[in-house]
Amino acid sequence: MIDKVMIDGQQVELTKDMFEMAPANFGDNEAISRPSLTFWQDARKRLFKNPGAVTGLVILCCIILMAIFAPMFSKFDYKTQNIRHTKVPPKMPIVSSLGIMDGKNSYGVDVYEEKGIEETYLFGTDALGRDIWTRTWTGARVSLFIALLAAVFDLLIGVTYGGVSAYYGGRVDIIMQRIIEIISGVPSLVVVTLFIMVFEPGIMSISMAMAVSGWTGMARIVRSHVLRLKNQEFVLASKTLGSSDVRLILKHLFPNIIGNIVVAIMFSLPSAIFYEAFLSFIGLGLQPPYASLGVLINEGFQALQNYPYMMFIPSIVVCLLIFSLNLLADGLRDAVDPKMRNQ
Repeated sequence: MIDKVMIDGQQVELTKDMFEMAPANFGDNEAISRPSLTFWQDARKRLFKNPGAVTGLVILCCIILMAIFAPMFSKFDYKTQNIRHTKVPPKMPIVSSLGIMDGKNSYGVDVYEEKGIEETYLFGTDALGRDIWTRTWTGARVSLFIALLAAVFDLLIGVTYGGVSAYYGGRVDIIMQRIIEIISGVPSLVVVTLFIMVFEPGIMSISMAMAVSGWTGMARIVRSHVLRLKNQEFVLASKTLGSSDVRLILKHLFPNIIGNIVVAIMFSLPSAIFYEAFLSFIGLGLQPPYASLGVLINEGFQALQNYPYMMFIPSIVVCLLIFSLNLLADGLRDAVDPKMRNQ
């Protein structure tokens, strides 16, 4: 037992008077330092702390609302032609005071006064006098529909295919992965061209092409995560207790990879939107007079030198849509990653 200690270079003998009994406070030992949160509550809390993800979510919500309600409350139709109002510059009441989008052409002439136009075209008109405002937001509906379709195919086909392939393994996994390799080896443009030869260029051809090959990336992601989890203790314990294969997959494996599935879907949406816009731009997607962002960009590209607004406006919308989805996907990836919890 130590009865002496060194204090300031001198030995001091320890006595009972130097010590004081600390009060026992057993309540602090059981206190919870922070509120208990579920996985998704914690992910949502961290998601809204990410300024980039919040910005992407706000932009995405604005585009969705405009795509739903702007064509509904517009007095112009997306395909009605008015030859007297062809190539009218955009005019916005508030922005026009800044000297932009004021209804004047490149020569400074007010086209609305020159042609005697009483209506106001917020985004102007195209070469056939159709309202670009209505056509742009109608085209945004097509892009959002394609994004939703890609998410549905990823969930229904990709998740199921990848989960079954990884869970059963062996010969089943080998055969199923060879099928994916064959499908992935055929370029998407070739698949779309084949469907165009059977159907007509449009949403049907793009949808069928996505149903054939758009889900392979998701299947591989799900397969890798299921292979990592299927031999862990909680899965083996459930199997020992007599759980069926369907119950193991639905109750134990998928809930543990749902975060990765959501992130993968969010990253696939911008690719699907760009895919549709590109196909429509080169003439393999929607055909005029139907409105698509790719169709509008193609029409504006043909009149780029004299009427740049016809291409810039739909290009900005599709860029904002892809940009917002990428920002939101990055935020979701960080929110569902447990390693990023304390960062």
